[in-house]
Amino acid sequence: MTKEDVTMMILSAKKTAGLTWEDIAEKIDMSPVFTHSASMGMNAFPEEKAALLVAALGLPQEAASVLNEAPTKVWEQAVPTDPCIYRFYEIVGVYGPTLKALIEEKFGTGIMSAIDFDMSVTKVPHEKGDRVKLEMSGKFLAYNSW
Repeated sequence: MTKEDVTMMILSAKKTAGLTWEDIAEKIDMSPVFTHSASMGMNAFPEEKAALLVAALGLPQEAASVLNEAPTKVWEQAVPTDPCIYRFYEIVGVYGPTLKALIEEKFGTGIMSAIDFDMSVTKVPHEKGDRVKLEMSGKFLAYNSW
């Protein structure tokens, strides 16, 4: 059983049960962001959370050990054509150098951790149409000089 197999089982169980990612996250007491990411194979669930997810969605027991495995994060795809996902690439392309410059001015030379990381997605009313509000917070990691 692969991470891709388990991802497809999760998506199927989610659809069959009529659950949202927030519903699933609540059942295992984790954030919806991490729950989705780990369910898609991009993070590893802690052992106890993997067991809870398997039980909550009625997945085969073998899926728990797969969900607990650290991902290899092999990036083999081109820029996605899905308009929602593509826009994030566009944002990074346009504002990536700006974000890097501002982070370095405030913190020094380094990066924002994608492991020690929090993110939330909220809907904000706006007169020109509702806004998508993303808040990201990652631990600052200074580059090593060695």
